[in-house]
Amino acid sequence: MTEIKTFSVFESELQVRPDDIDMNQHVHNSRYFDYVLAARYDQMERCYGMSMEEFLKHHYGWVINTAFVEYKRPLILGDRFIVKTWILEIGKKEVKVGFEIMRKANMKLSCNGWFNYTMVNTRTGRSEIIPTWIIEQYTI
Repeated sequence: MTEIKTFSVFESELQVRPDDIDMNQHVHNSRYFDYVLAARYDQMERCYGMSMEEFLKHHYGWVINTAFVEYKRPLILGDRFIVKTWILEIGKKEVKVGFEIMRKANMKLSCNGWFNYTMVNTRTGRSEIIPTWIIEQYTI
């Protein structure tokens, strides 16, 4: 992937729900993936001005091909937290998105990492080159 510029950082606020909690009484590790996906869904429409529904109208979607998460501190039931995301790189068919999740009460880092998303054509299920108009929309 080739870095093309510095991108904006966006935030979404979420809250831990009862069904997020595992047998150790903190958020199950897989839920952090869900939190980043929920934040990106929110930010696509609110911050980038292009909702996931708009992508689907054009027969585009994103799939995760690689993920890295470093867990620092657990979130627990009732915690409100901030998910920050930003684009690290845009390649021919992929976007690398960095993230941080912080407990809102003290703004301490709960986890951070990155995801590589591949653009796919929803009709064929195959990867596709990211159109220029989408790159321009994301280059804010």
